[in-house]
Amino acid sequence: MTGRTPRLIRVGRIGRPVEARGGRPRRRGTQPKVVALGGGMGLSASLAALRRITGDLTAVVTVADDGGSSGRLRDELGVLPPGDLRKALAALCGDDDWGQTWSRVIQHRFTSQGDLHDHAVGNLLIVALWEQLGDHVQALDLVGKLLGAHGRVLPMSAVPLELQALVKGHDPERPEDVDTVRGQATVALTPGEVQSVHLVPHDPPAVPEAVAAVQDADWVVLGPGSWFSSVIPHLLVPELLDALTETKARRVLSLNLAPQPGETEGFSPQRHLEVLGRHAPKLALDVVLADEAAVPDREVLTEAAKRLGAAVELAPVARRDGSPRHDPELLAAAYDRIFRMHGRIGPWR
Repeated sequence: MTGRTPRLIRVGRIGRPVEARGGRPRRRGTQPKVVALGGGMGLSASLAALRRITGDLTAVVTVADDGGSSGRLRDELGVLPPGDLRKALAALCGDDDWGQTWSRVIQHRFTSQGDLHDHAVGNLLIVALWEQLGDHVQALDLVGKLLGAHGRVLPMSAVPLELQALVKGHDPERPEDVDTVRGQATVALTPGEVQSVHLVPHDPPAVPEAVAAVQDADWVVLGPGSWFSSVIPHLLVPELLDALTETKARRVLSLNLAPQPGETEGFSPQRHLEVLGRHAPKLALDVVLADEAAVPDREVLTEAAKRLGAAVELAPVARRDGSPRHDPELLAAAYDRIFRMHGRIGPWR
């Protein structure tokens, strides 16, 4: 990263008064309580940025994964899929030798001709502690302590979930038909146009600690990530959606750098907002963060954000190698600026 300070382009409304929502003033120098929701590499990117600007960070992770090592463990043992939880823990590891060593260890995958092939070490560790302790949250807290994680990782629900999607044109020979596609791994790569998603079981219970974290937060960050399979599922857990709707925290939605092949192919930035709004029409946002180079029409995005109650912040947050990946330091600078500009007093640090 160069020494250049990232420039945020204000597109929406002017920053709010220097007081947290609900009239809770913040003491000078205190850190924000931040909760980040998502799954997979999108959530990992957000956590890698957020841990640079706050020491009070909680990740709430989707548990609908049914592919790879997670899917095999889920099928064989009936456990929550541990993969996205593992990735979140790895993203919260520090930049010192201890943190980076443990990050590599839990992400390590075995290569063999036997049953261990492609299993991640962290997945096995997490599942072993679940079996030993009989408590999802306690086990994840213990793994975080071992890793020296800069934050806490929680599942959004304590039961394994199946993601189902209604997809138009899933079968190329029947382009106008709408079919039900089952499984997160399948939905993420489905051909056709995803119309909507839902969870099985319907109305799954939320983890109480996740609900409490959202209710007690200063900021809630949703996205980036696979829109239908990692971001929207949090809005389909009733207790979690109620907490997101009722919390006095401010809510920022972080958009992806590019549409995802399969589930959001051809989506504009504003289309992402529209489908999210359809799945949670009562949810209001405060800020929509997007990379300035990924927004072809700022006015259209601004109008779509306003319908959700949000201002738009544009900032350079992509890696400079041209890949559609977030740069953790640039993304951290963008979050930090948003936290400073939208309704608080003084520096967090």
